[in-house]
Amino acid sequence: MARLAYRALLWLALPVLLARLAWRARRQRGYLSHLGERFGVAPAPPAPVIWVHAVSVGETRAAAPLVEWLRRERPRATILLTHTTPTGRATGRELFGDAVLQAWLPWDHGFAVRRFLDRVRPACGLVLETEIWPTLLRECARRAVPVFLVNARLSARSAAGYARVPSLAREALRDLAGIAAQTPADAARLGALGACAVEVTGNVKFDLAVPEDIDSRGRALRTLLGTGRRVWLVASTREGEEAPLVRALEAAAPPPEVLVLFVPRHPQRFNEVAALLAGAAGSPVWRRSGGQPVPPGARYALGDTMGEMLAYCAAADVVLVGGSLGRYGGQNLIEPCAVGRPVIFGPHTFNFESAAEAALAEGAGIRVRDAGEAVRAALALLADEPRRARMGGDAARFAQANRGALARLAAWLSPRLPASCGPGPG
Repeated sequence: MARLAYRALLWLALPVLLARLAWRARRQRGYLSHLGERFGVAPAPPAPVIWVHAVSVGETRAAAPLVEWLRRERPRATILLTHTTPTGRATGRELFGDAVLQAWLPWDHGFAVRRFLDRVRPACGLVLETEIWPTLLRECARRAVPVFLVNARLSARSAAGYARVPSLAREALRDLAGIAAQTPADAARLGALGACAVEVTGNVKFDLAVPEDIDSRGRALRTLLGTGRRVWLVASTREGEEAPLVRALEAAAPPPEVLVLFVPRHPQRFNEVAALLAGAAGSPVWRRSGGQPVPPGARYALGDTMGEMLAYCAAADVVLVGGSLGRYGGQNLIEPCAVGRPVIFGPHTFNFESAAEAALAEGAGIRVRDAGEAVRAALALLADEPRRARMGGDAARFAQANRGALARLAAWLSPRLPASCGPGPG
């Protein structure tokens, strides 16, 4: 009955999904590109095909070391990388170029899923983090296509949502061929919903590849920002987070040597945030895409480029991790830690809860309650160089100590990849 109700709700929701797609496309045209793929009209790649699903930017970046391992482990296989958002798709293109094929994941209607599987004919599927689609997993199980949920995480909030439809969640989880979870807490929540034999392999986001030239890239960006200034990076902000921070900053009146660099999470919001900052400053705001130095005396700057987050972090003195002041669950705090920068984050970190708690325990981070407290914490850190250096060192050691999840995931996954995925490198 739960599955029938789910299918009925999907059909009822279809006009809403289309309207929402059109609405989002007003700000980000990519939502309407390749529209047929949303209904399963995917590319028909040469076999064997390993299908990897990474919903958006964070999952796509997390998938990068896994995709590179798959290319080495199964060099004759075609990698199909699916996404849900245009920013995720753009990130995949930036990371892999033509080395992988890309498509939208179809909506979870039976006809779309069957068309997708008929065209792609995957030998296996790897789904990152928390993407559990009952129709897709059932159709894969019927076709004996093993699908693995990898780097899996399940917050208490998400677990409570799935628990409202226990039979549907249990069936979907048992249609998976295996689950590799980030933490024991994730494994326990998945097990409570009915998942079997969940392995804990860690969070592959700790295994991000830090480019060898990141220090020089950070110094080059810092030259534009001002070498005589102290820089607070407000990274990956979401809607509704910037305005309270700006109000708190205006009330706090930071010293003139402090520059606050905002980098919104989504590119369609660059102009909106630029207007907010310009209104507070009383003059046009500096934008990274212009390539010019920040004018003397500027209080705010805008990072409006994609693919430079590590460089932004390396150029900053202190980093606030966005998505955590609003109820978004937080964005990736591992990137600033990896380049040795102290992190500040708000109360909402359920997407990175274990990493946030570990960063606090290791002295790498500070949790704040709201925008006003975030501003006070950042200004205090910017004024205290010894503390910044100590926290930065703790952050780098924290990031380094948690590496190794990819090796554990690879060791777990390698014997489970079916022979139809193609021969190994030998």
